[in-house]
Amino acid sequence: MAAPPARARADYDYLIKLLLIGDSGVGKSCLLLRFSDGSFTTSFITTIGIDFKIRTIELDGKRIKLQIWDTAGQERFRTITTAYYRGAMGILLVYDVTDESSFNNIRNWIRNIEQHASDNVNKILVGNKADMDESKRAVPTSKGQALADEYGIKFFETSAKTNMNVEEVFFSIARDIKQRLADTDSKSEPQTIKINQADQGSGAAQAAQKSGCCG
Repeated sequence: MAAPPARARADYDYLIKLLLIGDSGVGKSCLLLRFSDGSFTTSFITTIGIDFKIRTIELDGKRIKLQIWDTAGQERFRTITTAYYRGAMGILLVYDVTDESSFNNIRNWIRNIEQHASDNVNKILVGNKADMDESKRAVPTSKGQALADEYGIKFFETSAKTNMNVEEVFFSIARDIKQRLADTDSKSEPQTIKINQADQGSGAAQAAQKSGCCG
């Protein structure tokens, strides 16, 4: 009976929980779909509450299991999603480069992170839909970079449609978190093991629940 959990633990070295936040329609779900499934759809389907996908990657010889939560951007779902901030190890703040209001709202999303997330959570700023014609662009690259610099976080412009920088964004934040976890490992190994086991258990339960829903 003990064999399956042992195999499950051997599946990965680190379990990393990521959260995608940002206004509705900026392309959070498209980014997640592109990264997890390698696909893109032009049909816009609003995320209801929370969805998540899993992808395992390899970084510096370590297997990293990414559990990526996609949140609803609409105000009426905001109270649901705040509960997911606390467990997140990394948060991707996404705006649409053709929608200035989605960029301006990034400050509000950062305030939400400061209120609800762990103090040491890793953050990354993502300007999506960078494949759009320059005439439709409302937020210059320099403006996105300036905001990221202000908060001391990394910045990428992406396109879920053309797959521009999508892998780079997720690998970048995963690498930073892995480094932080490795540093924590060396300082307090027993505690880290407990955390990983707890995360693994909840991840498995959520995965089972998800597969049950989708068949």
